[in-house]
Amino acid sequence: MSAAILNAGPGAWAFEEHAVKLGAALWLDVTSEPAERNYLLGWHDAAPPDGESFIPWSGIQIAADKRQQARLFRAANLPVPRTELLETESAVREFLKENRTREWVLKYPLGCGASGHHLLREDLPIKSDWPRPYLVQEFIRMESPEVYRLYCVDSHFFGWNARRFPAGVKPSPWVAHARGARYVHLGDPPKEAVQAAVSAQDISGLRTSFGVVDLIRNGNTWLVLEIGTDGVANHVDRDFDNLTLNDELDERLAVAFWKGFPFPWQKQWQRRPAD
Repeated sequence: MSAAILNAGPGAWAFEEHAVKLGAALWLDVTSEPAERNYLLGWHDAAPPDGESFIPWSGIQIAADKRQQARLFRAANLPVPRTELLETESAVREFLKENRTREWVLKYPLGCGASGHHLLREDLPIKSDWPRPYLVQEFIRMESPEVYRLYCVDSHFFGWNARRFPAGVKPSPWVAHARGARYVHLGDPPKEAVQAAVSAQDISGLRTSFGVVDLIRNGNTWLVLEIGTDGVANHVDRDFDNLTLNDELDERLAVAFWKGFPFPWQKQWQRRPAD
């Protein structure tokens, strides 16, 4: 069986560093042509590449578009902040007038790291090229903003952590690493958070491959914000400053990728030595 990190197309440059690190962890070469089994990163077409993708193409598409997630989460009654998909700008204005007792955010559906999100006001202009339908979600204001994350590889959930703003960093409504938030590693996750994360991964079709789930706490309720994975539009942030979690994630990915096939490493997993 041929296997590779597949990184091709005009967006391949954004995955180059990540592809090299993954190649060492999974004992794979990076190529621009599909193999029989692929860890897909960059791709140039709206149709999936030939060969098998470790992370399903459908899951990659869901992770790349928060509107798809919103539809799936609603259909499955997943616990999420109230979320609306509105077709027109006038519908957004009317919705805000009717729901003034809460705060709302217009989420850019195709970005990552909270790029493009806006707290909504009735007089806020919306760019004419904004992707539609508009994704409007309730903004849960926190005294100390934080977002929690669970990782999932081959149905195993691990790595419970939180993104928070360290002392001296001005908080942003968007708790993203790119905005100055940093990961804080926690103990065992609450059962309710795990249950919500499992449901989100099942819905997205990523549970048996690789994905992450971001959650927030609203009182005693755990709410799913979104899911993520590697491939095409973005990749999961590994900048969590924890070598133990980094090694666990890489090893679990390697073992899951080669599941059912002979491992290319000897005895215990290790990263492939550099040539």
